[in-house]
Amino acid sequence: VQLQASGGGLVQAGDSLRLSCAASGRTFSSYSYAMGWFRQAPGKQRELVAVISSGGSKNYAESVKDRFTISRDDLENTVYLQMNSLKPEDTAVYYCATRRTTWAPALPSAYEYWGQGTLVTVSS
Repeated sequence: VQLQASGGGLVQAGDSLRLSCAASGRTFSSYSYAMGWFRQAPGKQRELVAVISSGGSKNYAESVKDRFTISRDDLENTVYLQMNSLKPEDTAVYYCATRRTTWAPALPSAYEYWGQGTLVTVSS
């Protein structure tokens, strides 16, 4: 399974960005894979942003609730992260991940496959 993330960039506080992550691979089937977004800021551990099960159940980090929205398009094998009202503390490398289960755990260590990361920088 390969994941290709895109959509990062430099924005100002209060702006919006949408990240995309396309999955591919002979064994990948959106209908049986959970997907998610995690982030890692300099000097910090990788942390949950949002995850979505194959059935569409979502889980968000408290720090992004009501600002970020995760969604998936199973026909396109793509997961999205719509980020609104961005804050400087959202600055990080954002990684998409997937695992071969229908449910979506919150721990990064639970995920088998990772994309290359896309940098989001929010200036104040």
